[in-house]
Amino acid sequence: MAADGQNLQGVRLYQQGQYDAAMHTFQKAVASDPNNADAYYNMAATVHRMGVARNDSELLGQAETLYNRSLDLDPNNTECYRGLAVLLSETGRSDRAFTLLNNWTMRDPRNSDARVELARLYEEFGDVDKAKAQLAEALQVDQYSARAWNALGRLREQSGDYVQALANYQQSYSLNRFQPQVAERIASLNRSIAHNSTQQAPGTRTVTSTPPVNR
Repeated sequence: MAADGQNLQGVRLYQQGQYDAAMHTFQKAVASDPNNADAYYNMAATVHRMGVARNDSELLGQAETLYNRSLDLDPNNTECYRGLAVLLSETGRSDRAFTLLNNWTMRDPRNSDARVELARLYEEFGDVDKAKAQLAEALQVDQYSARAWNALGRLREQSGDYVQALANYQQSYSLNRFQPQVAERIASLNRSIAHNSTQQAPGTRTVTSTPPVNR
C-alpha cells in the first residue's frame, strides 16, 4: 500500500481511538516514503495525544521531534504548526509557541493561514485585540480566506456583535461551502437576530437588518 493510502488508513484508526494501531500504520507510511511530511505529522499528532493521555513527557518529546521533522519537509503545514504550538503551550513554553508562529508569519508574509493560527493563539491566551489585528492582516493578505472570516466571526460573536458576526460567517461560507459548523452558526444567529427583532417595544419602527457582505 502506498504512503498516502497508509496515511488514510492510519487516520481512520486514530479517529476510532486505536492509537497504537494508527502509529504502526503511519510508521509503515514513513517506511514507504521517508520524505512524506503528512506521515510524520500524523505520527506526531498520535504520539502527542498518547503523551497527554498518559502524562508521559518522553512521548511528548517524541511528538515535538516528529512535528519538527514534518515542518522540515513541509514548511507550510498549517496543522503541524498548530499541533506544535499547542504542545509547546501545554508544556509551559507559550513564549516559544508565539515565537514559532511569529517566525512563520515573517518567513512567509503572504500566507494568511500563518496569521490565522497566530490569532488563534492570541485568542486562547485572552488577547482578543491582538487576535483581531492578526485576522485583519490575514484578510489584507487574502480577502478570500474562509478560515480568517470564520475566525473573525467567532470573535465578534463572542463579543456580542451578532450582526457583524453573521456577516463574517456568511462571507466564510460563501467562500467554502464545506463548513457545516459555519452553517450551524449562521442558522443560530439568524434565529437569535430574528427573535430579538420581535422582542422590540410595540410601536417602534426600528428594523434589525444584516449588512451586505463585503467582497
